[in-house]
Amino acid sequence: MSDLPRKAVTRTAKLAALPLGFAGRATWGLGKRIVGESAEIVGRELQQRTAEQLFKVLGELKGGAMKFGQALSVFESALPEEIAGPYRAALTRLQDAAPPMPTRTVHAVLEERLGPDWRELFEEFEDKPAAAASIGQVHRAVWHDGREVAVKVQYPGAGEALLSDLGQLSRFARLLGPLIPGMDIKPLITELRDRVSEELDYGLEAQAQTAHAEEFADDPDVVVPAVVHQCEQVLVTEWIDGIPLSEIIADGTQEQRDRAGQLLARFLFSGPARTGLLHADPHPGNFRLLPGGPAGEDDWRLGVLDFGTVDRLPGGLPAPIGISLRMTLDGEAETVYELLCEEGFVKENIELEPDAVLDYLLPIIEPARVETFTFTRSWMRSQAARIADPRSPAYQLGKQLNLPPAYLLIHRVTLSTIGVLCQLGANVRLREELEEWLPGFLPDAPDETQEEPAAGA
Repeated sequence: MSDLPRKAVTRTAKLAALPLGFAGRATWGLGKRIVGESAEIVGRELQQRTAEQLFKVLGELKGGAMKFGQALSVFESALPEEIAGPYRAALTRLQDAAPPMPTRTVHAVLEERLGPDWRELFEEFEDKPAAAASIGQVHRAVWHDGREVAVKVQYPGAGEALLSDLGQLSRFARLLGPLIPGMDIKPLITELRDRVSEELDYGLEAQAQTAHAEEFADDPDVVVPAVVHQCEQVLVTEWIDGIPLSEIIADGTQEQRDRAGQLLARFLFSGPARTGLLHADPHPGNFRLLPGGPAGEDDWRLGVLDFGTVDRLPGGLPAPIGISLRMTLDGEAETVYELLCEEGFVKENIELEPDAVLDYLLPIIEPARVETFTFTRSWMRSQAARIADPRSPAYQLGKQLNLPPAYLLIHRVTLSTIGVLCQLGANVRLREELEEWLPGFLPDAPDETQEEPAAGA
């Protein structure tokens, strides 16, 4: 597949075939069982075939289908190991690659947006894309002033494709649910649809990236490439080399994993505090490890790409997150419950036991209780299983909690980042980052301007 299939009927047919394919493979599996093959072998083959079909279709269609697949990919850690194996390779492929659009289409977009003399803006331009994503692909080039740049070109018809795909995917969200235990797929698809217009607007993306590039310009740990030029459907930024996080997940040393995990956590919490923006697309394809950290060439920095989806948080992350997290760690069940009610996490017509709510929250926030926490797939799976098992008290309580709209994207980004940390298997000093960057996590310091009481008073 070399071009973005734009006809709604074509895209709909491909997506609609997915649930039929799932059903067909289930029948095939039953047939294999009848002729005597073991359930374990059949189950593994079934899962592998399902993964291959699902992510082949999502990757080929790009658009909303691939965007949805990338959003799912960061939750791979939550899958039981016997299911995760067949899915892992397909999910990882989706994070970085998709079939490119034809060179003639790329040139046509550049001519339309940059003018007939667009080649004069570049000393060099590589026709073969360096990366292909859900709504655009990236070409390596040299700008006319000698800077190496990344040229992001949006697929023609990307907006129409995004909306069409996500609408179709929402129709069989129930069938996709078992891919990620404990996760409701439909709200994820709804949120992706709500952000389509922002994702397509390279002007908004350029503003968000510039804000981060300026704020982190002299940062020893985080690198954000500067914006060089922007117009409709085309975004030119400085090029950064580095090791994609997906490669670190697959083959990185423990030192690289730990450093990447620490910096990922730092960026998650420091970004909103420093820029008023939350980078809201934390899948591994958007991060790189670059040499040359604070300790020299053998140290690492985190390169951050793709600011097409951000949450605007002018005051940083909401203080109730930090306050409720601290109070939960301190075991203040009643106070935590009151705060959750005030913020809308518990609806007015529902009453819950504060101690039960505390018991529900404590395992989830385990990484904040210790100086260093090791994020693992097994820990993520245990949390997902606890919340997804209908026999579990956590499942029953979780069904009664509400996620206010203002917290929806923050919640997904936090979960996604934790998913990546678990894929990395990183040892992370999370509490250190919370104390430094999360509003409300540390109690307010006493006011030192107050006069000391007079001696003998």
